[in-house]
Amino acid sequence: MSTIAILGTMDTKGVEHGFVADLIRQRGHAVLVIDVGTLEEPQLKSDISRREVAAAVGVDLATLVAKRDRGQAVTVMSQGAPIILAKLAAEKRIDGVISLGGGGGTAIATAAMRALPIGFPKLMVSTLASGNVAPYVGVKDIVMFPSVVDVAGLNRISRPLLARAAGAICGMVEMSVPVASDKPIIVASQFGNTTSCIAQARKILEAAGYEVIVFAATGTGGRTMESLIETGLVAGVLDVTTTEWADELVGGVLSAGPTRLEAAARLGVPAVVSTGCLDMVNFGSPESVPVKFAGRKLYQHNPQVTLMRTTPAECEKLGGILAEKLNRSTGPVTVLLPLRGSSMIGAPGGAFHDANADRALYTALKSALRPNIPVVEKDCAINDSAFAEACAQALLRQLGNIKQ
Repeated sequence: MSTIAILGTMDTKGVEHGFVADLIRQRGHAVLVIDVGTLEEPQLKSDISRREVAAAVGVDLATLVAKRDRGQAVTVMSQGAPIILAKLAAEKRIDGVISLGGGGGTAIATAAMRALPIGFPKLMVSTLASGNVAPYVGVKDIVMFPSVVDVAGLNRISRPLLARAAGAICGMVEMSVPVASDKPIIVASQFGNTTSCIAQARKILEAAGYEVIVFAATGTGGRTMESLIETGLVAGVLDVTTTEWADELVGGVLSAGPTRLEAAARLGVPAVVSTGCLDMVNFGSPESVPVKFAGRKLYQHNPQVTLMRTTPAECEKLGGILAEKLNRSTGPVTVLLPLRGSSMIGAPGGAFHDANADRALYTALKSALRPNIPVVEKDCAINDSAFAEACAQALLRQLGNIKQ
């Protein structure tokens, strides 16, 4: 029998959580209730009280409640709940978690869920699920389930939705997971404009006995890849597509933040790095491109995505940034440069082909790199077979599969 944690504010959402708890028990699972409320008396009996959650971060509940400061209460519970939930999961006392909530409840519950490992079933029924959920999901696999109506009582709309949510978490817990491969892991970064390169390199690496996990360089993808490297499970990094740095520098919508490229460098994980799609910055539909970029070279990738070509000045800065990050490397790292373009549309004849901008990028990168970091220049475009093979072979050499 599996145990599913139900975490939430049991003073304001106790009835709804109780409804879900009953349905989960009907499916043959045990329930463990964690109360993170602070306003009124609980409507649902908990197995782990709000007092215990507050105490996990050294806060006295009575003192917290007396202040009647909702913001502070949410902050404290958002700090205590992850500690409690992570401990329960580590001790194998729970097999999944579900929560229901509005703004405050979602903030608390998803903070707790982000403390759980990828693959652990976690489902959040939220009034915020149809908007921008990135701050709540982070780089974890939290399922955001729209509540449609406010989580405020049971009615003809909420009742079936909550029942489906209960069924969803039960199904996630009940689903048996295939045995994972024990092959060493290589992570790779990919964009639509570098797909061919990664696909070809992946075949070579997999033939050499590695499991290749590909991440889309969409901001969240880059952050997730960095977080997986941080776990120590990754043997090598094929970071061909570093485009997220263009968005971070220029102000696009797919930035992975200022720590992108730091995990492998800090942990000493062997890495091959290139300049994939640093020739573009990402925006939404054409009208979403900021007015300050009027007159810039644009390319409509699809109705929802507009690309903007980086300038020589921006490329020079990007080269310096990449060098600064790679110079921190404590392990082997090799830089590969595709002299005929860093993306599908950046190759000769493509909409973003700009030899001057590419030259500015490569010159700045090479001049700022540590002398002992190898730079391999290939007279081809990034998606050419020769470049993909060079990337794969360089990484295999660093991993010891090919003699130097």
